[in-house]
Amino acid sequence: MAVHPYTEKRHKKRLIFSGTVNFRADTVTIPNGKKATREFVDHPGAVAVLPVLSDGRVVFVRQFRYPVGQATLEIPAGKLHSAKDDPLARVKAELKEETGYTARKIERVLSYWPTPAFSTEVLHIYFAAGLTGGKPDPDEDEFLTLEILPFEKAWRMVKTGKIRDSKTVIALQAWKIKQMEKR
Repeated sequence: MAVHPYTEKRHKKRLIFSGTVNFRADTVTIPNGKKATREFVDHPGAVAVLPVLSDGRVVFVRQFRYPVGQATLEIPAGKLHSAKDDPLARVKAELKEETGYTARKIERVLSYWPTPAFSTEVLHIYFAAGLTGGKPDPDEDEFLTLEILPFEKAWRMVKTGKIRDSKTVIALQAWKIKQMEKR
């Protein structure tokens, strides 16, 4: 890949906070030679999975999201433990932990940057099929409920703003496209 003419070069790396994710404020040299600060979240990445039952219904989780002050309807997802973590292994674990389901087939759909302006996170989305139910075992700080909805109802919820989580919207769009391509 060619270097972009507006590439910025790190001058000084500064860690503001270290935790589940790290917050940094690096000083960079910008193309005109001046210095600027770039504040961002240093994130190991995440996985998400759209679990689709044999009858076409989709398995979601509803959980309270503190930053937006609401319970959101989302596909199961979780953070990688490190940037070297295997996304496929992580997505299988998250599916089991959050929903209790295991899948005979898991297919990688895409990977994307949810917010490249202020985070290094890469989110890997998968589809899961051939589901077998089981007992969820969420993390001790996760409180969620399962909701199983027909795809079309979920899609209407996206269009009416009742589902606003980006990974869920993107996964549902990708599923809709896949179904249209089969016709």
